[in-house]
Amino acid sequence: MTLRDEILALKRERGAVILAHNYQVSEVQAIADFTGDSLELARKATDLQADLVVFCGVYFMAETAAILNPDKTVLIPDPSAGCPMADMITGEQLRAFKAKHPGAKVLCYVNSTAEVKAESDCCVTSANALKVARTFPPDQEIIFVPDQHLGSYTAEQLGRRFQLWPGYCPTHARLNAGMIEAARAAHPGAPVMVHPECPKPLRDAADQVLSTGGMCRWVKEQTGRAFIVGTETGILYRLQQENPDKLFYPLDERAVCPNMKKISLERVLWSLRDLQTEVRVPEAVAVRAKRAIDAMLAIH
Repeated sequence: MTLRDEILALKRERGAVILAHNYQVSEVQAIADFTGDSLELARKATDLQADLVVFCGVYFMAETAAILNPDKTVLIPDPSAGCPMADMITGEQLRAFKAKHPGAKVLCYVNSTAEVKAESDCCVTSANALKVARTFPPDQEIIFVPDQHLGSYTAEQLGRRFQLWPGYCPTHARLNAGMIEAARAAHPGAPVMVHPECPKPLRDAADQVLSTGGMCRWVKEQTGRAFIVGTETGILYRLQQENPDKLFYPLDERAVCPNMKKISLERVLWSLRDLQTEVRVPEAVAVRAKRAIDAMLAIH
């Protein structure tokens, strides 16, 4: 019996559901019941029938699923799968930042810890940050944490100025506009899609700025055959699966998040077998964090 067969058999036996982020390794995406970006996974987490959830992603994502499902068991196959961006701000730091801007509302990127979400007014993802920000009055001061690049992109689109925390995603921050020039030369005519976590010079040089879920939707609508993809390379698997007749080229093959790649088929199997590691969020934190998550999910 293969690892895949063992996992699927044990999943049926446990009555479990497996969720995977678009940046997971391809073999993990292949055995997932649902694969998506942060917004897609957050929405899916509110509509789960199974009592056991195996979350294949980084820790803050599993935390969000646990917050939304207090009566379910949420497992993460490798609890050391963290997020450097999420670690760039603490609840205490956010409280101090808020004290400098009394009256400001806090928009918190979902790529953050539960304690930071608990100090925020509303969560956002890269897919819905613009839509969420539009619900606030134009004269409302906005604090955006922790990603300065998604924050600046959202503010630019609205013609506003946010108070930005200087956080960033190391994987996206390494991408640069020179890579786009080289990619266009190698693949003439192929449009360049980049993630809004990328720095402004890269965003400005690209043809489209999209979340990973947005990339998947946009590509399906295009008649062109080739695309240059400026984000973590894990998304290439889903893009190719959904568009077998199209070609996808990474802007940089080295754009790999080491934390996203920590979860393997072996770890998924061990997680199901041993029911490890359960993600638990202290109730006092979870209740406040859920308000910010719910506020986001209420915006359609």
